[in-house]
Amino acid sequence: MDAMRFHSLRETHSNSTDIAHRKGWWWRSSTLVSRVLSKAMGTSRSKFVLLLAGSLTLLAVQVLAGVLDNRVDQYSFGGGGDNGAESCKLPDSLIREIEGYQPIVDKIIGKIVDGEFAGQTWQSLADLVDTFGARPAGSDQLENAIDYVLENMKRDGLENVHTENATVPHWVRGFESAQLVAPFKKNLPLLGLGGTVGTMRGGIIAEVIAVESFEEFSQLTTDQVKGKIVVFVPKWEGYGKTVVYRGKGASVASKKGAVASLIRSVTPFSIGSPHTGWQSYEDGVKKIPTACITVEDAEMILRKYRKGEKMTIHLEMEDRSLDPFVSRNTIAELQGTTFTNTSVVVVSGHLDSWDVGVGAMDDGGGAMISWKALTYLKAMGLRARRTIRAILWTGEEEGLLGGQAYKEAHMENEQKEFNFFFESDMGTFEPRGLDFTGNKDAECIFREVVKLMTALNATEFGTPADGGPDISHWTSRGFPGASLLNKNEKYFWFHHSAGDTMAVEDPKSLDKCAAIWAAAAYVIADLSVAMPKDVV
Repeated sequence: MDAMRFHSLRETHSNSTDIAHRKGWWWRSSTLVSRVLSKAMGTSRSKFVLLLAGSLTLLAVQVLAGVLDNRVDQYSFGGGGDNGAESCKLPDSLIREIEGYQPIVDKIIGKIVDGEFAGQTWQSLADLVDTFGARPAGSDQLENAIDYVLENMKRDGLENVHTENATVPHWVRGFESAQLVAPFKKNLPLLGLGGTVGTMRGGIIAEVIAVESFEEFSQLTTDQVKGKIVVFVPKWEGYGKTVVYRGKGASVASKKGAVASLIRSVTPFSIGSPHTGWQSYEDGVKKIPTACITVEDAEMILRKYRKGEKMTIHLEMEDRSLDPFVSRNTIAELQGTTFTNTSVVVVSGHLDSWDVGVGAMDDGGGAMISWKALTYLKAMGLRARRTIRAILWTGEEEGLLGGQAYKEAHMENEQKEFNFFFESDMGTFEPRGLDFTGNKDAECIFREVVKLMTALNATEFGTPADGGPDISHWTSRGFPGASLLNKNEKYFWFHHSAGDTMAVEDPKSLDKCAAIWAAAAYVIADLSVAMPKDVV
């Protein structure tokens, strides 16, 4: 996951180690439109229009970033506002209705965790990542993976299987190398940050300045910084606070004449592993190469700098941005018995990933439980009143671009079309319960639904929702939504690194995540009332 707009929202909520909002991004490229226009002469008119429209959409994202039957039942509350469950006063009939789903919920959980579907979610995820590997936006791997998912969704018997276009940036990692050349030689493992420019041929050899914070850097003069490589070594203070150095470090350094910036990887734990992520150049500021280095190397450089030692680094990067690319969101449905295209319940995760590791955790697991929730419900013969729609987003890592495109395409009738949104993008480890965002009426209903998950020992309720970046396009405006609460204390150990592989995923935990996802979506989709919402 990775969006500079969203991380400030979701990282405010966490129970243990500030595992909350992991993605800092908003894609900015001042040359985007000019690249498209320059290509116009050699492009068909239709393709040019598509590229231009997509480019304008991306620029709009930069600036901003980030009912069943039209009836919303209102419930009164005692006490004052934010007293949690104690302030809820749902009608007894509605409470009994929700409690009546317990046998169905137990059946769903039993079939997925201990029954005929046990182990299938993990195996399906392994098949996906073993076949296609990493799936960065704009790559053949991602587009081939989309085609693979489409074919298999159809084989699963799901309905209305299709894709919807979303224009994404196409940044490509090239040769990358960093070496401390003085006072001694040491290779510095690194990963260029998304959207970075490369160095000149042969690279940059420059003296180093190391600081722990932007405040410390602000004390340096332009003369002190000019021509140097700035290394930012922030302390880990949770993802939300620390990721700003990845997102803004290059432009902060460039304003004082730095020739490149290196960032301590945004992680609380390291075994010599750099962690990548998207970064944003500030408009009007010279773009300089920027990359993340390991925690160990960053802290070593800071210690030596504070001792007054002069250091020199040779940095060479051949990363580059290509023309915007038209990718696709991947969609399938289990259509409702009463309502098909209205009051839809969305379950989702993103199919794209970073180009290191294979994106099993971020966010293959979330995408897979969203797809397979529908597959398992259909196989069990469970079809709710409302349609349950699985959406596997594209372009999440570059700025929630799949969600942005989908929002714009469905905005005209969105209040009638959408009832509730689920998204899993903070790991699929042992589930603890569900997070929620929405108004108080919807919260009271959702609290009762979460109570049904006793068979999973996953009845924890949290608010606001954490781990739903793409659906924040709706939940930030008043639509109700939820994300998966899970035991993800080690999530950022592997996040955006080569460690994001199937070794992180546990088959039984994935089964449990798929079970809570399927059960919660089914109940919300089958209730006699729509989820209340206050859309602005």
